[in-house]
Amino acid sequence: MHEHTSSRRRRLSVGTGTAALSLGLCLCAGQLIATPAAGAATPVAAVQAQAAAKPKPTNLTNVSSRTLTSGQQVRITVRYYNPKTGKRITSGKVQLQGNRGGKWAAVGTVRVGKNGITNLYTRPSTSVNLRAVFYGNSSYRAYWGSSIRITVRSNAGARVLAEAKRHTGALYKFAAAGPKRFDCSGYTLYVFKKTLGVKLPHKANSQQKYGKAVAKKSARVGDLIVFRSGSYGYHAGIYAGNGYMYDSPHTGARVGKHKMYGSNYVVRRLAA
Repeated sequence: MHEHTSSRRRRLSVGTGTAALSLGLCLCAGQLIATPAAGAATPVAAVQAQAAAKPKPTNLTNVSSRTLTSGQQVRITVRYYNPKTGKRITSGKVQLQGNRGGKWAAVGTVRVGKNGITNLYTRPSTSVNLRAVFYGNSSYRAYWGSSIRITVRSNAGARVLAEAKRHTGALYKFAAAGPKRFDCSGYTLYVFKKTLGVKLPHKANSQQKYGKAVAKKSARVGDLIVFRSGSYGYHAGIYAGNGYMYDSPHTGARVGKHKMYGSNYVVRRLAA
């Protein structure tokens, strides 16, 4: 189509037809594409005439995903073709560019794959517009690809889950809200306040009234889960994925990752 020591530092791994790219908070580390200056011995008009005589390739671009969670990887696959014969172009260079502040900046450049397929990879930390630019070669003109909007969601859910895990093994204690002992709603109260700054009431039934209602099939890691008897909420936990949750179950038990039970529960999203 979800590794670097600084969000402003670029790491680039280049192989034939493939680039592994890392976008930080800005793309200013790259360089804008510029048209190479003509040699002093070659008249500008002659160079322009030669470029115009070359055919402009056609293009096919695929994107692995247009919506990511921060830290996830997106793959952009590009293919260029002879406009008359439909034959793949197998030489030249392709540059990945990003745009966040109104200017296109280069992130990295790779060679076209020998099979005519070029893959570019990046892990954007925030939403960004991307495009692939074919430099052209001795037979074809340059080609500027269309802008592709990549939307990056917050990784707040991952932060919630990480904090929930930190308290694994803490003993259950009625009416306790941390940081060493918890009852069920005291546990969720503590974790969401610590990570998101959300102030929940210390009662499972009241907590189900907070956040955005989400369908069970759409539950994401870090969502609040409230189990109910009828419509009354009696137990709260934090969704851990694949039918599991982190919770503080009952007297004598400890905080941990437990299998969810029953089907009468609601999902509430507190993270953006």
